[in-house]
Amino acid sequence: MTYRSLLVASGMLAAVTAVRVTAQAPPPQGNPAQGNPAATFPAQQRSLADEKVIERGKGIYTTVCTACHGTDLRGGPTGGPNLLRSQVVLSDQHGELILPIVRGARAERGMPALPIPDEDVVAVAEYIHSVLSAGGRQGRPPETGAPPPNPIVGDAAAGEKYFAAKCSGCHSATGDLQGIATRVPDGRALQNAWVSGSTGGGRGRGGRGGGSAAALAGDSRAVTAVITTSTGERFEGPVVRMDNFLITILNADGSQRSFRRTATSPKVELKDPLAGHKAFLLELDDKNMHDVTAYLAGLK
Repeated sequence: MTYRSLLVASGMLAAVTAVRVTAQAPPPQGNPAQGNPAATFPAQQRSLADEKVIERGKGIYTTVCTACHGTDLRGGPTGGPNLLRSQVVLSDQHGELILPIVRGARAERGMPALPIPDEDVVAVAEYIHSVLSAGGRQGRPPETGAPPPNPIVGDAAAGEKYFAAKCSGCHSATGDLQGIATRVPDGRALQNAWVSGSTGGGRGRGGRGGGSAAALAGDSRAVTAVITTSTGERFEGPVVRMDNFLITILNADGSQRSFRRTATSPKVELKDPLAGHKAFLLELDDKNMHDVTAYLAGLK
C-alpha cells in the first residue's frame, strides 16, 4: 500500500475518526481566512488556509499522524507530544517549522522521517492551525457537543482474515489479545491500542516524555539501548533520555546511567519493540484498519 493509496483511503477514515471542529472562540470579523484579531490567543488570531487545503490536511493527519499524536492532537498511544501545546506548532505560520521535523530533524527523539510530499505536510500544518484557532482556552481542543464517532464500522470476518495474514506472527487472539475488547471497551481506544502495538494492559498513552515514562514504568514497549564504550564495556537498558549529546538508560537496580555522546563514541544500538508497528502504519489502509478493529471488538 503506497502513501498515495493511503490518501485515497483517508476520505472515509476522516469521516469516521477525525476531530470535528466547532469553533468556541469569538466569531471572526469578516472573512474567516483573515483570522480574528479580537481573539484572546495568537493561535486564534492567525489567518487560515483555504478550506480545501484544511480538509485535505485533516485526511492526511487522520491517516498518518493520529497513532502518535491522537485524533484530538493531545498525544497518542505511541507517545507523540501534545500538538495543542507544542511551541513549534504555536510558533509555526504555514508549515515552515513543522516540515523539518517531518523530514527527520527530531529522529533522535522518536519522530522518524516520513515520506510525505512538502505540500501535504503544509496541508497538515494548516489543519492543525485550524483546530487551534477553534479552541477555547489555549491548549484545549474544540468542543463539539456531540458523542465521539464509533469506529466499529468494519467487517469482522474480513478483519479476522487480515489479522491472520498480517498480525498473527506476533499476536494471538487466544494469547496477548485475549479479552482485549473487555479491557478496552471503547471502540476508538481499542482501535488506537492495536494500531499502536498495545494489548490494552493499561500502561497509559505516553505523551511528551513518553519514552522516559515507559522505561521507568517497566513497559515492555520501551526502546532499549545497547551501549558499547571506547574501552569495550557494554551496557544495556531501557532508554530514559536520548539526544545528540547525551543518552541515559535505566539499570536493572532502578538507578540511571548517563553517557556523553560524540560523533564516534559510544556506539549506540537501539532495539525498538514497536518498530514493526511504526512501519506498518505506512501500509495500513482505512478499510483494513476498521475491519481488524471490528474483529478485535468481538474478543471478549
